[in-house]
Amino acid sequence: MKKKKWTVENSLTVVTVVAIFALWFSLTATGSFSETIIPSPKSVWDAFIDVIRYGYKGNTLLQHLGKSMQRLLIAYLLVVVTAVPLGLLSGYNSKVRAILEPIIEFYRPLPPLAYYTILVLWMGIDEGSKLALLYLAGFAPVYINCVSGVIRIKEDYINGAKTLGANKRQIFFYVIFPAALTDVFTGLRTALGVEYTTLVAAEMVAATAGMGWLVLDASNYLRSDVVFMGVIIMGITGVLLDKLIRFVEKKVVHWSGRA
Repeated sequence: MKKKKWTVENSLTVVTVVAIFALWFSLTATGSFSETIIPSPKSVWDAFIDVIRYGYKGNTLLQHLGKSMQRLLIAYLLVVVTAVPLGLLSGYNSKVRAILEPIIEFYRPLPPLAYYTILVLWMGIDEGSKLALLYLAGFAPVYINCVSGVIRIKEDYINGAKTLGANKRQIFFYVIFPAALTDVFTGLRTALGVEYTTLVAAEMVAATAGMGWLVLDASNYLRSDVVFMGVIIMGITGVLLDKLIRFVEKKVVHWSGRA
């Protein structure tokens, strides 16, 4: 098994992270900023230890994180099983694209909070409206990337398959689907980020747990240390989830980047 070599890029990443923490520490050490505006690294660490030990508003940190991950992953899986096939089909069939594209293009630019109130009116304040908001946020980027991936496939590939006697089903599964996989995973990565940014909005209404709710609630009480802690945890979790998708992509689309 080959060991990965330490590269210049790895060094630059480490230096960047260290520089950010050094800047943060230096800004708070001088006392130029109030703890309410920029809490010190020590305050954020103490808040983390405190929430680990005693929880926050009746729930442990793991319960808050677990609730957010549950909402995020349920919505994300629904996006995967619907947006990917619909996007690929729309790219392959212009009639299907003509039906779906106006709907996607209409709601895609809208801020999530703009239609969240409508979802709450239709579905109530329970989990359904939250999952629907996250689902809609993640659907559009996956659908658009899938359509783009199919449209960009060279006609020579399809014509070559037809020449060899492939039918429409074989062309779709053995030519179009593999060729579009890189764009599919780009859409999946984008959707995860969009859903995560929408998580705070999804947990604004009638939630009592979740990282988005924790950050929002702490901000109402000017608990900047807890806010920073929550944002950092969400950021780290987001990076880990993205790395997981990239790992799966490397295994599935193993030919990507090769001549």
